[in-house]
Amino acid sequence: MLTQVEICYICNIFSLYNYKMKYFTLIVIITIIAVSGVIFLSQKKPVTSLVSTPEESQQSSSPNIPVSSIVSQNLDTPWSIAFLPDKSFLVTERKGDVWLIDPNKNSSPSLIAKIENAKEIGEGGLLGIVLHPNFTTNSFVYLYYTYTQNGENTLNRVVRMVFKDKKLTDEKVIVDKIPGASNHNGGRIKFGPDGFLYIATGDAQNPSQAQNKNSLAGKILRVTDSGKPAAGNPFNNLVYSYGHRNVQGLSWDSNGNLWATEHGRSGALSGLDELNLIQIGKNYGWPDIEGDEKKSGMETARRNSGSTTWAPSGA
Repeated sequence: MLTQVEICYICNIFSLYNYKMKYFTLIVIITIIAVSGVIFLSQKKPVTSLVSTPEESQQSSSPNIPVSSIVSQNLDTPWSIAFLPDKSFLVTERKGDVWLIDPNKNSSPSLIAKIENAKEIGEGGLLGIVLHPNFTTNSFVYLYYTYTQNGENTLNRVVRMVFKDKKLTDEKVIVDKIPGASNHNGGRIKFGPDGFLYIATGDAQNPSQAQNKNSLAGKILRVTDSGKPAAGNPFNNLVYSYGHRNVQGLSWDSNGNLWATEHGRSGALSGLDELNLIQIGKNYGWPDIEGDEKKSGMETARRNSGSTTWAPSGA
């Protein structure tokens, strides 16, 4: 049972009809993950600057209502955030740009990289970003993005870059040819407590591949910081768990358990978004089961949205 309260910046909003939302405001909200599911609470208040002052926060805060502050505006489909040691942060835009934003300074965001190979195709594009656990010594930043091969085949990859002099350079591919499509690309990447990199992938609109343990689609992958299979992986490849539709969030609780948020079906029958407790080598059922359904050898979601839609993002 997950009871951890996490503070995160939510920067990826999916509509029920998968259309692109341009130029929306990046806000800070408090995410509460409770027994009943994932509940997002936020309160907007008038602001005249990028960051509210301590006096403003004290006047408007209460024990029950979290306060949010605008730290940047006019971003184009921001998708993921990585916090730097000085509390500034990097933000990916799905079209391929990476921005440096410092909420402690009254300054405009700085464009630090344009990932030329990233292609914004439907839900795909430049997605996840994460710092290496030893970032302060090696300056490594990891990115997940969608690209096309020969202008036709849609794929995803994870690359490693170096952050130096407020620029990202020296791109190196560490995991390549993850199946992609206009939808269901996954894209969340995070380093776990074990020091390995976890990579969430989607089924690339080919549900049967989620059950194929030799495919990188519809999986949570676990790799070393150079992209090799992590020691102890259950199938002697990159795969950590399988049977996923489109994992969007990864997070570890205080006991070291890995949880994942996952998009359920969309369209007229939308719903059944899931919260799953991830265990090594386990099968999470897609496309054979979803929601509360059960089947031998498959894991049933700990919580699901039923006939409503959460469209959960990060966790």
